[in-house]
Amino acid sequence: MSTQVPALLDGLVDDAAVFPPGSAPLPDAVAAHRRHRASWYADLVGPLLVPASRLPELAALLDPGEEIEVGVIGDVPVARLDEARAGLDPRIRVRQVEAAVAKRGEDPLPGLTELVGLARRARRADGPAADGLAVYAEVPLTFGLMGALDALAAARADGLPVAAKFRTGGLAAELFPTPAELAAVICACRDRGLPFKLTAGLHEAVRHLDPETGFTHHGFANVLAATLAAAEGAGVERVAELLTATDPRPLVQRVEDALAAARPLWVGFGSCSILEPLTDLIRLGLVNGGFDA
Repeated sequence: MSTQVPALLDGLVDDAAVFPPGSAPLPDAVAAHRRHRASWYADLVGPLLVPASRLPELAALLDPGEEIEVGVIGDVPVARLDEARAGLDPRIRVRQVEAAVAKRGEDPLPGLTELVGLARRARRADGPAADGLAVYAEVPLTFGLMGALDALAAARADGLPVAAKFRTGGLAAELFPTPAELAAVICACRDRGLPFKLTAGLHEAVRHLDPETGFTHHGFANVLAATLAAAEGAGVERVAELLTATDPRPLVQRVEDALAAARPLWVGFGSCSILEPLTDLIRLGLVNGGFDA
């Protein structure tokens, strides 16, 4: 049986196999990503996320004639991300660059200015080759957040392919935003016409208490339903209600009604496992599992 991933879910899950908690060796991650990209659910899968410091290892892991799309995660200073992209094997296409611009409690604007400068330099140096490159600024949900979103929106209005990225989990309770906090951020991005990505904590489709971490995790189906509502003009309170829901039925109903359309606002999220979110989507009836004959 052949199965097509609905348009709403296209590219929803970036392949973060090399990052915790999966922490796969890079050769294993490349081999698994190759299988994902050849599978019936390939349209669900975004680029392979690779730390900037490990990009030089990638070319040797590719088959002859093979090409790969990657997202570069900034584990080096922003000033060195230009260097990381320069001189790459032409089979490696950098689709996105992502970097944290500040720690919690720090002013995000200096780091954000550096990252916007990278986007500007890429456009100037690469010309048409920069088309399709997106630059994501990971902004902490604390001091200076709204000013940072204003700055990103201004750069985007100036034609730069920049967007926001937010952390929705981690190893400490303060890294998990409340539903109200996340709803406010989603609506703030909506009001500015600003796409966003999410990272960490989205291990399952529906909001749940994780017995291993002891933290209540956001569900990616909650985020999808909440983003759809925000795009339709819902306020923070309604968006937060959808983020809080632990019953999948209202989430599925809202998502099912929009499956044929492109996903608004939310670019997607990284997961160290592709099969776990895929399994949840199949279980909820949002994707029909199948195998190519």
